[in-house]
Amino acid sequence: MLARSLALGAMMLVGVAGVSAAQSQTAPAKPDSGHYRRGGHGGEFRGRGEFGRDLNLTEAQKTQIKAIRQKYQAQNQAARTQAKPFIDAARAARQKGDTAAFRSNMEKARQVGQATRTQEMAEIRAVLTPEQQAKFDAQKKAMEERGRKGGHKGWKKDAGTPPAKQ
Repeated sequence: MLARSLALGAMMLVGVAGVSAAQSQTAPAKPDSGHYRRGGHGGEFRGRGEFGRDLNLTEAQKTQIKAIRQKYQAQNQAARTQAKPFIDAARAARQKGDTAAFRSNMEKARQVGQATRTQEMAEIRAVLTPEQQAKFDAQKKAMEERGRKGGHKGWKKDAGTPPAKQ
């Protein structure tokens, strides 16, 4: 009888330990490729994705643009911090299906750092040749158009609506 109780207790202990070990295992972490910090697919403007990718910048231009980006880094970070409440409110509105509140909050978030971004882009544009400026302007226009159509982070590009919840 005692042996049977000990065997049953040992089996329970092994079972609990197995369940505990299975629950504590997490999915292996993906190695950080640095993809997003570098600006996507080798874009020449860090943090800007593909924007500026096909400008064929010289090393001198890259150095000048990097200095401009660093000059505005603190202001851009402050603007992101200031815009965060609007972005959070927009996200909550989108989840509730409140399109008007979503758009209003996103517009407020966009306006927060607009003056700084405009000045930064003007300084960057001044570094470019006329041919590069034409490409830069076309890329900027295309990016703005995608934003107006909702072509950001999985949204349907032509419908301007968030993806269906799964």
